[in-house]
Amino acid sequence: MSTVLNPAEAPAAVTYTFTSESVSEGHPDKVCDFIADSILDAHLEQDAGSRVACEVLCKEDTVVLAGEITSNATVDFEDVVRRAIREIGYTDADQPFRADDVKILSFLSAQAAEIDQGVTATTSLVGEQGAGDQGIMFGYATDETPELMPLPILLAHRLARVLARHRKEGTVDWLRPDAKTQVSVQYEGNTPVAVADVLISTQHASAVEREVIRHFLATTVIPEGLEGWYHDGLRILVNPTGSFVQGGPSADAGVTGRKIIVDTYGGAGRHGGGAFSGKDPSKVDRSGAYYCRYVARQVVKAGLAKKAEVQVAYAIGVAQPVSVKVDTFGTGDDRKAADFVRGFDFRPAAIIEQLDLLRPFYRQTTNYGHFGKAELPWEA
Repeated sequence: MSTVLNPAEAPAAVTYTFTSESVSEGHPDKVCDFIADSILDAHLEQDAGSRVACEVLCKEDTVVLAGEITSNATVDFEDVVRRAIREIGYTDADQPFRADDVKILSFLSAQAAEIDQGVTATTSLVGEQGAGDQGIMFGYATDETPELMPLPILLAHRLARVLARHRKEGTVDWLRPDAKTQVSVQYEGNTPVAVADVLISTQHASAVEREVIRHFLATTVIPEGLEGWYHDGLRILVNPTGSFVQGGPSADAGVTGRKIIVDTYGGAGRHGGGAFSGKDPSKVDRSGAYYCRYVARQVVKAGLAKKAEVQVAYAIGVAQPVSVKVDTFGTGDDRKAADFVRGFDFRPAAIIEQLDLLRPFYRQTTNYGHFGKAELPWEA
C-alpha cells in the first residue's frame, strides 16, 4: 500500500498516490462563481475602477445576489444572470433552475467607506493603494507538467473540459451540465509515474442506461482528457451511486467561493482561505494569489527549484506586504529563491498594473482552474 502524502512535501524516495478533483461549469457552486464573475466583468466593461464583491446563492428557481458594489457602471443584473445561466446550459423547460424563469433577488449595497478610504490611493494613509483586506495568499508551481501545475488537478480539469465540450457539441444528447471528475496519480518521490484511478460523476437524461454512459466516458472522454497518461490498466468509476439525473441548482444549493481547492492546486499547495470569483483586483484574496502564482512560476522557470510555493501577507489599507516567503520543499536553494523573489513588487497597485487586471476577462478564469491556462496573464 502506498503512503498518502502531499506531493509538495514528499521526500524524494517515497511512493504514494495523490488525488485531486475538478467540477464542471454546471456544478451549483460553479454556477454561482460564473454569475459573480459575469457581474464583475459587466461592471469593468464600463468602469475600470469598479469595486465589486459579489456573492451568489442558487437554489431551485431562485438566484440571490448579495455583497457590495461601488461603480459608475449601469448594469442590468437580471440580463447578466440569465445570460450566464443560459451559457452554462441550464435551459431545460422541465427543470426548476433554467435561464428564462429563475427569480432574481438582489441584496447588493455600496462598499463601506472605511474600506474605500484605505484602498484608494488619494485617501489612503500610506499615500498609495492599500490592500483591500488583511489575509494570506499562496502561489504554487511545479515542473512536473509543462503548465507548471500538479498533474492530478491538471488532468481532472481536462476531463471536465472534455465532458463539457462533448455536451455542448451534441456528441451525445443525454449529457447534462452538472459533473465532477477526480484523478488519482501515483508518484515516486516528486515524479508522477502513472494515473491509477479516474472517477467521473456526470448528470444525464433519465432515459439513458448506465452502461451507455460508462462506455462513452471510458472510450471517448477519458482517453481524450488523459492524453498520454491513459493506459489499459486504469481503474474507472462512473456514476457510482447508479444514476445522476437530478443535478445542478435544481437539486442542490450553490454558493460562491466553495470550490477554492478546485480553483487552485487540487490540494497540492497551501491555500490562504480566500475565494476568487466576484471580487475585483483590489481584493488581494484574488490579485495576491494570482501574483504569488506568477512569482512561483518564475522561480521554477529560472531553474531555482523544481517546486516553489510563495506566501504573501497583507494588512488592510497598507500597500507593502507584511511578509513574503518562498519554500522550495528541498528541491532548490531557498536562499537564492528568496533573494530572487525579493525582486518582485507585491504592492496591490503594482500587481494590478503588471498583470493588467482592470479589464473584463474574469469569466475566463471561473471554470476549470484559475491557473495553468496559457491565456491568463499570471501564466505568461
